[in-house]
Amino acid sequence: MWQDTAIQYYGQTPQQGVPLQFYAPGPDQGQFYPGSRSSLEGNMGAQVPIGQGGAVPAFGGNIQQQPGGWWTAFGTGGFEGEPPLLEELGINFSHIRAKSMTVLNPLRRVDERIMDDADLAGPLLFFFCFGVLLLLSGKPQFGYIYGFGLLGSISIYTLLNLMSENGIDAYRVVSVLGYCLLPMVGVGAISVVVTLDGILGYVLSLLSIIWCTFAASGIFVAVLRMSDQRLLVAYPVALLYGCFGLLSVFNVGAESTAR
Repeated sequence: MWQDTAIQYYGQTPQQGVPLQFYAPGPDQGQFYPGSRSSLEGNMGAQVPIGQGGAVPAFGGNIQQQPGGWWTAFGTGGFEGEPPLLEELGINFSHIRAKSMTVLNPLRRVDERIMDDADLAGPLLFFFCFGVLLLLSGKPQFGYIYGFGLLGSISIYTLLNLMSENGIDAYRVVSVLGYCLLPMVGVGAISVVVTLDGILGYVLSLLSIIWCTFAASGIFVAVLRMSDQRLLVAYPVALLYGCFGLLSVFNVGAESTAR
C-alpha cells in the first residue's frame, strides 16, 4: 500500500533493495556544508565524505604560521605587527630614558608634552631603588618612603588642581614626582659607602633637594603652563623632597627600634 502511495507522489517505481531518494543530489553533494565558502579566505576545496573511504583533504587557505615555538609566548618581542609585551604593559624603556635625562639635565627646556605618556614603571623603580640603597646603608625606611610618597602626591595633586586652570590627574603627578626622585637615589647610593650624618651628608642632601625640586617644578609648570607661578609650585615640592632628604641622612625610627 505504501508503495502505491510512493508511486503516486514521486512518479516513479521504487527499486527493490535501494533506499528511497527524497531529493536529487546537487552538484555540491560531496561537500560537508553545501554552498559553503571554499577556504578561510573564500576557497575551501571540495571535500570528500568520510564514508567513501577517501582521505579527508586539509582545509585550504592562507593561514600564516607564526615563527617560533611555544616559547614565543614568554618573550617580549611579540609577533609581527603587534606591539611588544612590555609596551602593552606600559613599560617603554625609551620613554623612561628620555624622562630620566630630562631630570638629570634640568637646565634644558622641558617639552610641555613630555607627560602625555605618563607611566609608573620608572617612578616605582626609582622608589624601590631608593629604599634598597637606604637598606644597604643600614636605614630600613620602606614604610616612610611609600608613606611620604603617597601623602605628598595627594597633597601636591590637590594644590596643583587648585592653582591651575587646566588641571592634572593624579597619575601624572605621581609620575613626575617619581622621576624627579632620581637625584635622591644617587644620594642613597653614596650613603652605602659614606656616612651622610655629617657636613658632607647635609650638603649632598641639600643639593639633591634643590635638584629634585627644580626638575619637578619645571615639568609641572611646563605641562600646566603656569610659568609665572613656579615658586609657588616649587615650595610644596621642596617640602616633600626635604622629607626624603632627611630619610637619606638620618636613620628615622632607629631609637624606637632599639628600645
